[in-house]
Amino acid sequence: MTPATTFQHVDYLWDTDHAATLGDDQVALFLYRSNILGADLRITNYGGGNTSCKTVERDPITGEDTEVMWIKGSGGDIGTLTRKGIAGLYTERLRNLKQVYRGLEDEDRMVGLFNHCIFDLDSRAPSIDTPLHGLLPFAHIDHLHPDALIAVAAAKDSEKITREIWGDTMGWVPWQRPGFDLGLQLRKCLAENPGIRGIVLGSHGLFTWGDTSYECYMNSLEVIEMASAYIEERVKAQGDQVFGGQRVASLPPAERRQRAAQLMPILRGLTSSEIPQVGTFQDTEVVMQFINSHDLDRLAPMGTSCPDHFLRTKIQPLVLDLAPDEDLSDSAAVREKLDGAFADYRAAYHQYYEAHKHPNSPAVRDPNPVIILYPGVGLFSFAKNKQTSRVASEFYINAINVMRGAEAISEYTALPRQEAFDIEYWLLEEAKLQRMPKEKTLSRKVALVTGAAGGIGKAIADKLVAEGAVVVLTDLSEDNLREAHGTFKRDESTYVVCDVTDPASISQAFDHAALTFGGVDIVVHSAGLAISKPLDQHTEQDWDLLQNVLVKGQFMLAQRAVATMRDQGMGGDFVAIASKNGLVSGPNNVGYGTAKAAQQHMTRLLAAELGGDRIRVNTVNPDGVIIGSKIWEGKWAEGRAKAYGISVEELPAHYAKRNLLQEIIRPEDIADGVFACVGVLSKTTGNIINVDGGMANAFVR
Repeated sequence: MTPATTFQHVDYLWDTDHAATLGDDQVALFLYRSNILGADLRITNYGGGNTSCKTVERDPITGEDTEVMWIKGSGGDIGTLTRKGIAGLYTERLRNLKQVYRGLEDEDRMVGLFNHCIFDLDSRAPSIDTPLHGLLPFAHIDHLHPDALIAVAAAKDSEKITREIWGDTMGWVPWQRPGFDLGLQLRKCLAENPGIRGIVLGSHGLFTWGDTSYECYMNSLEVIEMASAYIEERVKAQGDQVFGGQRVASLPPAERRQRAAQLMPILRGLTSSEIPQVGTFQDTEVVMQFINSHDLDRLAPMGTSCPDHFLRTKIQPLVLDLAPDEDLSDSAAVREKLDGAFADYRAAYHQYYEAHKHPNSPAVRDPNPVIILYPGVGLFSFAKNKQTSRVASEFYINAINVMRGAEAISEYTALPRQEAFDIEYWLLEEAKLQRMPKEKTLSRKVALVTGAAGGIGKAIADKLVAEGAVVVLTDLSEDNLREAHGTFKRDESTYVVCDVTDPASISQAFDHAALTFGGVDIVVHSAGLAISKPLDQHTEQDWDLLQNVLVKGQFMLAQRAVATMRDQGMGGDFVAIASKNGLVSGPNNVGYGTAKAAQQHMTRLLAAELGGDRIRVNTVNPDGVIIGSKIWEGKWAEGRAKAYGISVEELPAHYAKRNLLQEIIRPEDIADGVFACVGVLSKTTGNIINVDGGMANAFVR
């Protein structure tokens, strides 16, 4: 048995000191075990697997002791599982359901009966895996999807290999869709093989257990380690013939990423033919080994084996018929070349649906691919948001590992198409999808915001993320960008240094957006500065700086944004943050006011030109945003105070008193104006929205 902390293929993460702080709280220890198991993607991926424990509790009705099973609830993730995400059920009631179980056709009804077994009234909805845990007698149980175990489970002679690795210490049951009957099969396997430490589920995963949370954890790691070592030895023996050997050579990493950045907006547009998608790019070593191999054409169409895999990746990927060094400079020609492949994929998916559907099957879903493979370059995944596309790519990498392992020890087998369809279009899965919260207004949108490290730009980014978008933060200071990025959750934002006066820097920012999210839908030019001087003190350098950042920067951003949006073919939004000063004359303001007026008119010109591309261009005019604005931290505030004959400290009140509503304008108010442009006023372009509390002399009409 492998000693603790010396595992080669999994991470030993149990912290004895931390566990000691949990005392004898078995539920807390079960949650701790779940979290550290979920932290290792080789053990199980996001949302995959299930864990449980059983405790003795006081029945609130009878006052007697009763056994309760605590288990991950439906749709949860063991890596982030908390008390709120689990269900607590009377174990005896759950087991008594076998008295009313009528067979495989009764599985969906049984899930509804789980609710009659609830002990903890704050429980999450019980998952389909509940009886698999409840019908086994062990205090702590792990149901995991490690790559190595699924490789064994998906091998052609899985049962034989199970015996080779673990002898008579592990049970094995053939593939069966999760449900009450599978729980009965696990119980039968245990009865026929007393003393086993776990069970391999054909084409599915692993069940292991223990009397304590730590014993269960160690048992899981040891079983996975044994399978991993067995597979690694055989993979190494293949040498350079893994997956049949290399057929295509990888481009160097920098070239791969450059080509991926060129291609992703086109792919995003093609995968978004029914509903917009957000992308992820992966070019890890394991990805490149698979997509460059001789066996790609044989294995990729077979699809994945584990239900958790294909539920997130679709039944099979789309392999692009492009050479690694294909000329991608003409995006229209590239799109035309790929159109047929996407059309064929959609048609094949519809055929798959029609061939396997049942009278009560849910309607066919989006037929576009989730996983796209480009030999020599990498893997692209597209889904409704960044987290989902990232997780889909991780699951497909798991599937690659499974195929590699299964091919090394035997021969890879995928689930039969009918079984796969019955999982994908299971009415219970459909019900889970229907229970998901309604998507936010800007869900599936990618925004790029300049000047986003603070002030108005950061407030705009905050608002767009709050409304469902993912955001690319750009600014001049990497330290400030990193700090701003740190205020968001994972998968909500990314950042890149961008100087809007430098076309190469702008191009890099859009490439970063494409690589991270797949493209761009919303561009907000919020980067700016302000210089307030009388004419005789205004220098040529002052003039050039204002024109370069505010006007030329907006022009170059628009050029690059429109190129990306046209590649996507999904329309888009461009919003300029200008100023009331572009409409109203004021003292000591010739350079700034002129630049802002140019920004405003440029948006009108762009709106007139880009309407046919469904790209809307609008302006938001702030005024008097003193609190929280970066501009007012410099000499601009001193200049404006001097112009009005007041102190800097008096400026907020001065600006509030002069507007009709007598309101102080904050960065968050400007962000609301941007959201109105991109999320509310869907049929508005070429417009100017003043967010100034009401300045009569700035009324546009």
